[in-house]
Amino acid sequence: MSPTFPEFKPIELSDRPTITGFLDRYRPRTSELTFTNLFIWRRYFLWEWSILDARLIIIAAATTGGGFALPPIGDAPRVDVTRSLIDYLGSNRGMETPGIQRADRRLADELANAGGFTVEETREHFDYVYATKDLIELAGRKYHAKRNYINRFRMEYEFAYEPLADTHVAACLALADEWCRARRCWDDLGLSGEHDAVKEALAHRADLGLSGGVITIDGKVRAFTLAEALNGDTAVIHVEKADPDVRGLYAMINQQFCQQSLSGFAYVNREQDLGDEGLRKAKESYFPERLEEKYRVVLK
Repeated sequence: MSPTFPEFKPIELSDRPTITGFLDRYRPRTSELTFTNLFIWRRYFLWEWSILDARLIIIAAATTGGGFALPPIGDAPRVDVTRSLIDYLGSNRGMETPGIQRADRRLADELANAGGFTVEETREHFDYVYATKDLIELAGRKYHAKRNYINRFRMEYEFAYEPLADTHVAACLALADEWCRARRCWDDLGLSGEHDAVKEALAHRADLGLSGGVITIDGKVRAFTLAEALNGDTAVIHVEKADPDVRGLYAMINQQFCQQSLSGFAYVNREQDLGDEGLRKAKESYFPERLEEKYRVVLK
């Protein structure tokens, strides 16, 4: 039974059919709006959901992230629903700066002339969207460095690419642990939360409908990735981990996975950079087709 606003319930795996139904009808273009993303990050953000005026409402109750709502999912117009939701966050949830985060361009356009809202771009949350063909072929001068990484990798290592199977999961978890130890994830709430999300994605990949791939070197898993359909023409990559000491491995897992598993999609969404300059440089180095804009919405 779906909760009706102002009643909320925490997101559980059994909620997938209902929530996915709303998302499929909406055809989202931002990476947050998948059941997988909500489910694997549920303990970090403490996601809760409800239904208000035939729209899906999702709020982050965790104080770690400051508390906020995602954009209401459903048909336009959503002006009144958005105003009611932000009022509720302040009045009933006690949030000091109640608002909606990761709002897509569609909602921003709806609110542009409504009055009473402040809508601001949040560049750190913009998604990087690439033409799948570009990520597979890496053609032209601009991808020269990527081709060099891959060619050098091919010369230096005996490797194999395989679809991610149950037999790989333990090795993927070990690689994720190794990656976290090297970066001291336990001292960073965001990295620690990401590590938990990766483990959830691996544990529930079949239930969530995820596809994945691994690269093995000398029979040992040294990179893995997980993705799903975001909408009819776009896939979203939720997880990508590789041994950072193996040069060219990130480039290789990205190219191979796109070629083997994502070639049926016109575009690949590789999520945001969260304001990290190193990550931004890495994502820009693949020359995105576009950036999927996101916004913060508060009441004036």
